[in-house]
Amino acid sequence: RRGLRLSAPAAIQVTVRDALNQALDEELERDERVFLLGEEVAQYDGAYKISRGLWKKYGDKRVIDTPISEMGFAGIAVGAAMVWLRPVCEFMTFNFSMQAIDQVINSAAKTCYMSAGSISVPIVFRGPNGASAGVAAQHSQCFAAWYGHCPGLKVVSPWSSEDAKGLLKASIRDDNPVVMLESELLYGVPFEMSEQAQSKEFVIPIGKAKIERQGTHVTLVAHSRPVGHCLEAAAVLSKEGVECEVINLRTIRPMDVETVEASVVKTNHLVTVEGGWPQFGVGAEICARIMEGPAFNYLDAPAVRVTGADVPMPYAKILEDNSIPQVKDIVFAVKKTLNI
Repeated sequence: RRGLRLSAPAAIQVTVRDALNQALDEELERDERVFLLGEEVAQYDGAYKISRGLWKKYGDKRVIDTPISEMGFAGIAVGAAMVWLRPVCEFMTFNFSMQAIDQVINSAAKTCYMSAGSISVPIVFRGPNGASAGVAAQHSQCFAAWYGHCPGLKVVSPWSSEDAKGLLKASIRDDNPVVMLESELLYGVPFEMSEQAQSKEFVIPIGKAKIERQGTHVTLVAHSRPVGHCLEAAAVLSKEGVECEVINLRTIRPMDVETVEASVVKTNHLVTVEGGWPQFGVGAEICARIMEGPAFNYLDAPAVRVTGADVPMPYAKILEDNSIPQVKDIVFAVKKTLNI
């Protein structure tokens, strides 16, 4: 029929859980060296259903249930990566990665350097990071600063479904060890996924931040779940005539300082937001890098950090809510730095 036009596939709503599942499925299919291992990832479909359906599709050699021994299965995965397999090692939470930190740091992160580049370790350590809901002190730490501190690792921290899919695929294809810090509280949250992101070849470059909202008065920099809080705070402040520029960091190491600097040059104010503890945190690093670089001269007020409370996470809900950054805390910090 004359004039008939076929419309392109529209953007669709996809949860972070399904985006991660899609990425794993596509990479297992694309490269036979890729395999997934961890506690309950196979027959149970994953503790958070990230690996749903993958064991039935790919079998025991590609999707492997492990004993509850993080040091053991992380070591197996690192050894496999040293002979050019591409393991994806799931920690049921990153708090349990403490059991395996010797393998993550001393084995995975340092081997390429200690072997003068002759041994690569293409491995992904992934799982939920930071606070969930009602899981108390031993299950609520953010490890972005811990792992971001260590040379030899790349560290990514997605917010949206596109972040999750694009960064996981990039991490699996990378020849370096990558730590991927997800948020359990985002797994069931749907985000719009563009036509481009639905492609099997969609990847997000590691080390590149994204400006989620343009603004002129203050720069907000966050990663993982606090990105959403920053956008909510920006919407509240916009009604009062304050336009916030919101940067989704996406990658903790290597950090995209250039994007933050360019934004600070434009807005002249900086607020960092994170769920982790304040001392030696991601926000502290951002503030230091801005102070040491050319953007410092453009600041009209001191940079302000919004962080988790400097305490082990309480169990009681009202105390937990007051221990992690809320939208009201970001609004307060912005008004403080703008002196309004």
